[in-house]
Amino acid sequence: MPVPALKLPRHASPRMLLAVCQTLLLVWAAPAQGVAQDLALTNARVVDVVAGTVSEPTTVVVRDGRIERIGGAPPEGMQQADLLGRYLAPGLLDAHVHVGSAENARRALLTGVTTMRSMGTSHYVDVGMRELERAGHLEAPEYLAAGYHVRPPAAEAFFQDHPELGHLYGSEIRGVDAVRAMTRAIVSRGVDFVKTNATERAGLPNTDPRKQFYSQEELRAIVEEAGAAGVPVAAHAHGDGGGRAAVLAGVRSIEHGTYLSEETLALMRERGTYLVPTIAIVRDLTIPGGDYDNAVLNIRGRHMLPRVRETAARAHAMGVKIVAATDTGYGPESTTTLAHELLELVGIGMSPLEALRSATLTAAELFGMADRVGRIAPGYEADFIVVERNPLLDIGTVQDVLMVVRDGRVAVRRGDWPGAPPVS
Repeated sequence: MPVPALKLPRHASPRMLLAVCQTLLLVWAAPAQGVAQDLALTNARVVDVVAGTVSEPTTVVVRDGRIERIGGAPPEGMQQADLLGRYLAPGLLDAHVHVGSAENARRALLTGVTTMRSMGTSHYVDVGMRELERAGHLEAPEYLAAGYHVRPPAAEAFFQDHPELGHLYGSEIRGVDAVRAMTRAIVSRGVDFVKTNATERAGLPNTDPRKQFYSQEELRAIVEEAGAAGVPVAAHAHGDGGGRAAVLAGVRSIEHGTYLSEETLALMRERGTYLVPTIAIVRDLTIPGGDYDNAVLNIRGRHMLPRVRETAARAHAMGVKIVAATDTGYGPESTTTLAHELLELVGIGMSPLEALRSATLTAAELFGMADRVGRIAPGYEADFIVVERNPLLDIGTVQDVLMVVRDGRVAVRRGDWPGAPPVS
């Protein structure tokens, strides 16, 4: 297999060069995790998230990782999987994760996530994982990478990867020139999205999630710098001031949006800005265990949870595009999956179909991938989940995924399947 070409920054440090060489060695030497299977899924009730309908049992033919056709007899000699009348839905897209290991990526896949958007890792681990997955060496969802956050207190690791910006070390990344320089550095590493923090975090006990970090001018500089390379920007924003500034600056999505006002939501609707509310992870603040287990955060979560639910409900009623996400790392202690976010979205007034669209069609639009993932149709990538019950009637069935097909490969199979194809 040829070694992929990587573009290094002009002032690459010895540490960075060593890391790149190690990554290339892994890509070149690691065995492939399997290839797309030519497969006929028979007796499948296909969930059409565009029309909002479910078919009678039919056959879906997969060839070379894509859907060849729906209906008709299975091709002679092709491997078959009899779904026994179960429901075949598009693979799920998680719009906000912090996955930094192969083990955790595998956990995401086990829950039915076939595409995920990283919203922050150190040392560009997400870029490396994306390349390993694309080359077939890592069994994982398709991974969109963002690298570091553009934020005033830049991560210590950022300067280890970008010593050329050492003149900014020890000071906050403030002002148009500084945010442009940081954005330009991140974009140079081949990210798919840039993430910035328009407000402080909620998941640390000593932060104020309402506090605005960047002005509209600074945020517009980030959007312009990323946009020059064709890279969209996602803005973490709980508070309304930071959220409104980010929307006016032209970001593609607002992450969280807990305290957004009706005026800011109206701006989002007018400008087509997506809202990624991550309600389920806020609930995680309020319960023992999971990604967060801290007394201060527990208290904070109990007043944030009704507010983010209220904001998401208002946004949906106003016509703002809602996208499902977990904001988790899918680690061994995590208790949140994308199914829990879909349950939350139904809880704030979305129909099961609308909730499912938020993790398929609408997420694919946000990612710029709507022409190849997010629905079951000829020509689309063969990313599927199989569930026992009709998710358009019972969204909770997505908590119990019986099969996951990723890029034409059966990655997960649970239960007894007569004549079932092997798991890759």
